[in-house]
Amino acid sequence: MKKIFVILTIVVALAYATHRVDVATRVKAKSPASVAVSVESVAGTPAPDVIFKDLEGKEVPLSSFKGKVVLINFWATWCDPCYIEIPWLIEMQQKYGARGFTVLGVSMDDEGKAAVAPFLAKERFNVNDQKLPMNYPIVLGNDDVATKFGGLLGYPTSFLISKDGKEIKKIQGLIPFEELTRTIESQL
Repeated sequence: MKKIFVILTIVVALAYATHRVDVATRVKAKSPASVAVSVESVAGTPAPDVIFKDLEGKEVPLSSFKGKVVLINFWATWCDPCYIEIPWLIEMQQKYGARGFTVLGVSMDDEGKAAVAPFLAKERFNVNDQKLPMNYPIVLGNDDVATKFGGLLGYPTSFLISKDGKEIKKIQGLIPFEELTRTIESQL
């Protein structure tokens, strides 16, 4: 019995220490250049057959966007790099929405609607000197959805999907705005 107590105490102490080290060593994004990016070409891979849920609980199948270029953006309300990226996504939605493009924001907040709905109602982002809300569809994600996309190493993570439902790029972290717009324009 004493051995179990000692082992349990060690496990709890290690878990707590790991958490404290993680919090202490996190780097807050100050600029896009300070965030690591991984861009992987996945051209030709069919997008997974995923059904998201919107904030009202209605099903939103990824297949409902077929015929559009879709940037699926996995994000969270607490994610600092996401705050840098959201104004870019708002601008892209404005610029390319009429040309067959949409951003699909997939919130990965554990609290789901309870965290996302107030965030969407309150937050405004500086886009070309205008304070704008997120102007693209937001759905709720979870571990099952992330697994269908091959798993996520962090946020933001985005997938660019072609009009015919094929994955073009997987982007982990912040990709430079200009590079992302070039990639989107090449698909329109």
